[in-house]
Parts: sequence; structure tokens; C-alpha cells
Amino acid sequence: NFKLETKFMKAYVFPGQGAQFTGMGKDLYENSPLAQELFEKANEILGFSITDIMFEGTAEELKETKVTQPAVFLHSVILAKTLADFNPEMVAGHSLGEFSALVANGTLSFEDGLKLVSKRALAMQKACEITPSTMAAVLNLDDKIVEDICASIDGVVVAANYNCPGQLVISGEYKAVELACEKMKEAGAKRALILPVGGAFHSPMM
Repeated sequence: NFKLETKFMKAYVFPGQGAQFTGMGKDLYENSPLAQELFEKANEILGFSITDIMFEGTAEELKETKVTQPAVFLHSVILAKTLADFNPEMVAGHSLGEFSALVANGTLSFEDGLKLVSKRALAMQKACEITPSTMAAVLNLDDKIVEDICASIDGVVVAANYNCPGQLVISGEYKAVELACEKMKEAGAKRALILPVGGAFHSPMM
């Protein structure tokens, strides 16, 4: 007889752009001295009060890449650092979340991670300002159909993130993404929804 033992690993996966919301991190700031210290240090490093935008800003303000990326990074990292039982055996992150993961597990310091994320955000913000662009989530449509529709559109739009079977994110020029979404719905997509992001990330436009 063979005894089969299964061991589950504790993994933390950190989100990327699009996970922002008004009020993010406010409860941490108000209830944890460590969180308050890290948020204030972030304001000092960035040279502006990102906490004001995170806690009270509008969705439009939070959507600006130069704000969104450090905001999501700070919320993720500070939450991890204030958890009593944060002992991951594995960390990972989606896009921006890779930086959060590296800081959360101690590979990068908080200060270095935030500076890197801020420089990355400013560079990507410049790319976003050249041409109006965005991303959209497509649900329940075969990857090949999504790819073919993107290829048929006049303008830049590409399959960007293959999240899981039945969920794919496209990225490109705003009008091209809008048109692709319409065609994907016609082709049977359950949903083709533009995401609250400030640009065409993971596309040739970056």
C-alpha cells in the first residue's frame, strides 16, 4: 500500500493595475502604527501626498498611471507587512504586482521598491499620453477567436494577458479596443469590458 501525502504551499499573489479603489489603505493607516509610518515615508519619497489621493481621491485621479501604480504597490506591500502571519512559501505578482511580491518577501527594500515603481509609472504615463489607449477583459471566448478579431481591427489592439482559460485581456488604442469589444460580443463573448486602467499595458504601445 502506498500512502499519498499532499502538502499545500502558502502562496501570496499580488495584483496589478486595475485593483485600485477610493479609500484604499485608509483602514490600515488608521489602525496600524507601522502602516501609518510606511505611508508617511511613501509621501516623503514620492514628493507628494499619495495618501490623500488613495483615501479621498476620485476614480479618475486614481486611474492615472503615475498614481495607480504606487498606490496599488503601497496597499499591497503595507497590507502584507502588517499581517501577523505573513510567512509565504511562495510569492508572485501580476505585472506591477511583481514588485509588490519582491518587497513583501524581502528581496527588495520598501524604499527601493517604491522608487522603482514610481519611475516605472512615470515612464509608462508618458507612453499613455502619446495616444489614448486602454485594456479590456474578454470572457468566455476562445483565445484564437480573440487573437483573430484583434488582427482584423484597423489600429493597434492585441491579446495581452492570458489570465486563465476563458479569460483574456486585450490592450491597445482606445477606439481599436472598443471596436474589438463589439466584435467579440457579436462572436459570442459573455463579456468584453473596458478596464479602469490608464493605458495599453502589455502591448506594443508601451
